[in-house]
Amino acid sequence: MFLKHLSLVNYKSFETKSFIFDPTINCFVGENGIGKTNILDAIYHLSFGKSYFNPVATQNIKHGTDFFVIEGEFDKEGRSEKIVCSLKKGAKRVIKRNGKPYDRFSEHIGLLPVVIISPADRDLIIEGSETRRKFMDGVISQSDKGYLQNLIRYNKILAQRNSLLKYFALNQTFDSDTLSVYNDQLHEYGTLIFQKRKAFLESFIPVFKIQYQNIAAKEEAIDLKYVSHLKEHSLLAALEQAVEKDRALQYTSVGVHKDDLDFSIEGFPIKKFGSQGQQKSFLVALKLAQFHFIKEQSKTTPILLLDDIFDKLDERRVAHIVSLVKNEHFGQLFISDTHAQRTEKVVKSTHQSYKIFTL
Repeated sequence: MFLKHLSLVNYKSFETKSFIFDPTINCFVGENGIGKTNILDAIYHLSFGKSYFNPVATQNIKHGTDFFVIEGEFDKEGRSEKIVCSLKKGAKRVIKRNGKPYDRFSEHIGLLPVVIISPADRDLIIEGSETRRKFMDGVISQSDKGYLQNLIRYNKILAQRNSLLKYFALNQTFDSDTLSVYNDQLHEYGTLIFQKRKAFLESFIPVFKIQYQNIAAKEEAIDLKYVSHLKEHSLLAALEQAVEKDRALQYTSVGVHKDDLDFSIEGFPIKKFGSQGQQKSFLVALKLAQFHFIKEQSKTTPILLLDDIFDKLDERRVAHIVSLVKNEHFGQLFISDTHAQRTEKVVKSTHQSYKIFTL
C-alpha cells in the first residue's frame, strides 16, 4: 500500500498544497516551523480521521479560514482508495471513501494503516496511563474492528454508570439493582477488552524487545508489563468490592479504563532511570513493534511516518531503520528533517527510489 497523491486546503499552516509521492521514500526538508510535520499529520489524518498532534479538530483549520480539506489517493493492492477528510466550523467532521461518507468513523479505522514515530511520542513515558492505553487500543483497533466496537460500548456504559453515581450523590439516594445492570455490562465488555489486550501484549512484547536490541545495539534488560485490576479479580467482583469507594468518589474507580503499561529498564522505571538515549530507543522500538504487529495481523504493510527522526536517533540508527526498505520489511516511508544533505545521504544508502521536497 502507498499514498500516490495528497492535497491540502486550509490545513494548519497550508493554504493550498499538493504533492505527488514516490511509492518508496519521500523526504520533507526545511527549517523548523515551515510545515514538515503538518504534512505527516495530514497523512495520519487520512488514516485515523483525526490529527496525531492536536485532538481539537477546529484548531487544525488554518487561521483566518473556516474549513479545511485533506484529500489523498492511495494504491492498496492495485485498487485506488480516495479518502477525503473535511471540517467546517460549526459543523461535524466528514470522512469520505471513494465519494461516500461514512456513517460511523470507526468503520474507517484499519483500512489504511499508518504508524508515526515523532518526538511527541515521549508523552508515552512522561504522561499518565490514558496515553499508554490509547497507544495499546490504537494498535489493536487497526486490525480488530470487534475490539474497537467493544471499547466504544464499554466507554458508553462507563459514562452512564458515572452519571448514575453522581445522581445518587446529588439526590442522596442509592439503587443497587440499577447499578448492577451497569456492572454486568461493564463486566461483559471489559472482560473481552482485557483478554484482547493480554493476548496482544503476549505477542507484542517479544517483538518489541527484538526491535530495542536492534536499535540500541547493546544488551539491556528492558521490559513492558501489563497492569490491570482484572489480573487479580473478575471485573464484576472488583466493581462490587469498590462500590462504597465509587459512591464517595462519584465515578468508577476500577476497570479496564484504569489499565496501564509499565515501562522499565534494568528493573527500574524508564521514566526516572532511563537516559535520554535509552528512552528514545525504547519509544522507537515500541513504534517499530507496532508496525510489525499491524503488518502481521492486517496483512497490509503500514505507511511509516518518521517525524524529525534525527532528533530521536543518531545517523547510524536512522540509517538502520531506513535500510530495512531494502528487505521489503517496510512499504512507503515519509521522513521529515531540517538538514537536506543528511537526509539524502541516508536515503541514498538504501539504493531505493526517493523524492525530496524542500519546503
